[in-house]
Amino acid sequence: QVHVVESGGGLVQPGASLQLACRVSGLTFSNYAMGWFRQALGKGREFVGTIDWSGRRAIYSDSVRGRFTISKDHANLTMYLRMNSLKPEDTAIYYCAVDRSPSGAGNIRSGTYGYWGQGTQVTVSS
Repeated sequence: QVHVVESGGGLVQPGASLQLACRVSGLTFSNYAMGWFRQALGKGREFVGTIDWSGRRAIYSDSVRGRFTISKDHANLTMYLRMNSLKPEDTAIYYCAVDRSPSGAGNIRSGTYGYWGQGTQVTVSS
């Protein structure tokens, strides 16, 4: 059984940094592309970024490119989302997702992911 668990959310001030983690078990972590999505209150789920199975190539949404960085730590079965220069509009529940099939390049569409975490709240406010 696949388990996906996010951690690291919290309340921070505008301009601060925060790092989210997503630990996965139950599959060969190093073989799978993964993604981050977020959902603000009253809005739909939004693509944040994705990383390919090898961890060498990542794609970001326009709203976070240059501020957020995704990485994969294959030894620790964990994906990270490093968020810098946070803005109030980054406030949302952040979800980690794992591709349905191995060896993927990553994808911006949520429907391509087969396993999801429960989400972690990030609040950016002064």
